Amino acid sequence: MLSRSVASAVSPVSSSSLLPNSKPIFCLKTLSGYRSSSFCGGSFRKINHKPLRMTSSNMTPRAMATQQLENADQLIDSVETFIFDCDGVIWKGDKLIEGVPETLDMLRAKGKRLVFVTNNSTKSRKQYGKKFETLGLNVNEEEIFASSFAAAAYLQSINFPKDKKVYVIGEEGILKELELAGFQYLGGPDDGKRQIELKPGFLMEHEHDVGAVVVGFDRYFNYYKIQYGTLCIRENPGCLFIATNRDAVTHLTDAQEWAGGGSMVGALVGSTQREPLVVGKPSTFMMDYLADKFGIQKSQICMVGDRLDTDILFGQNGGCKTLLVLSGVTSISMLESPENKIQPDFYTSKISDFLSPKAATV
Repeated sequence: MLSRSVASAVSPVSSSSLLPNSKPIFCLKTLSGYRSSSFCGGSFRKINHKPLRMTSSNMTPRAMATQQLENADQLIDSVETFIFDCDGVIWKGDKLIEGVPETLDMLRAKGKRLVFVTNNSTKSRKQYGKKFETLGLNVNEEEIFASSFAAAAYLQSINFPKDKKVYVIGEEGILKELELAGFQYLGGPDDGKRQIELKPGFLMEHEHDVGAVVVGFDRYFNYYKIQYGTLCIRENPGCLFIATNRDAVTHLTDAQEWAGGGSMVGALVGSTQREPLVVGKPSTFMMDYLADKFGIQKSQICMVGDRLDTDILFGQNGGCKTLLVLSGVTSISMLESPENKIQPDFYTSKISDFLSPKAATV
């Protein structure tokens, strides 16, 4: 039997959202001029948030064991909303996973709300909308929540000062979402061309009005960005260190796994000796945002994903049902490993198993 354990979790908006064995760095109430609130539908509503600290000491086991999904209809009928991860669930790289269009059509026909949440920050919501369209999927932009959007939404939720700047270690998606939210930014792909000439006495300058450094997946990552971000975080008073996610790997192609955004975040953790505030999965910031925006009861949500430490933990932290699909990162051997402490409610091979009342055998 598979044992189940989850991190006890509540919303991380007033503190850093951390991976196991990491240390919290600060509470936002200590940052002068910032306050915690929730941005929803164009207005701000104050919410009381408690810090999320996922450490080995508070991983508490649940009584039930993970079950293979056998009766798909029973799960479908038990919830109102399905939140899907994208990479490894809907597609791998630029290739659509078999049976996805028919599955989404069936769920919509049954009146289910569909939401798509991705930790990939390289694209904005609008750009992801075009990717869904290219793959032949009819998905509304309002149904898409990328970690690039989460970074901008988080800054809005704390009333990040508009006279401060955001230094971006990441790609175009973050820049577009910050621009739409009305924030000043610098960095991004353009700084990928910059080089540092290390010569005796050289001192690198940085802008002292940078109030936040946002780090996401970045194919243009270089030493210049590490040093610039490090200077801002270490030397600018109150500067926030925000990570869109800490995913170890990503699927840039369907041929193999590639180093994920966690590798870029890790470089800044090493140089600053600080842990970031994570706005993507498994932080509950996006779950709280979605619940507020759509008026969803979290017990009526099923989170579907291919990663245990992001997708499944995200759903468990939010109090949702969870379904692991084995079409992406996680294998059955990883799920059943004695070292795995995160157990979903159900698992199955792929989301098209929803099409049969008796789900496919893994």
